[in-house]
Amino acid sequence: MFIINNSGHDYSQAKKFGDLVFLTTGLIASYKITLHYRILANKMKDAQPEDYILVTSLASLNCIAGWIMGTLGYPLNLLIHDSKTGKYVERKLFPQLLNNTGGNNEE
Repeated sequence: MFIINNSGHDYSQAKKFGDLVFLTTGLIASYKITLHYRILANKMKDAQPEDYILVTSLASLNCIAGWIMGTLGYPLNLLIHDSKTGKYVERKLFPQLLNNTGGNNEE
């Protein structure tokens, strides 16, 4: 369970999806894309197909984390916080469905 940024939120409900691995902490310099890629690639080097990415922080960091999972040939398992219910919503995208032009790519 990769959490893009440890920004002080309570992530305890996300623990049911796996061990929490924080990829970054605190304020992020938004234009240092290469540096962020190196940090995330290092921390995600042992990623597994069942790992989730908790969507938070900068869009660029979420893109990098998703790209890393896709490059590994793994599905993109996302957790998105629903502020109305306070729960996490799961969404999964599978690389083998890229050529599927008809229908929904979500599980």
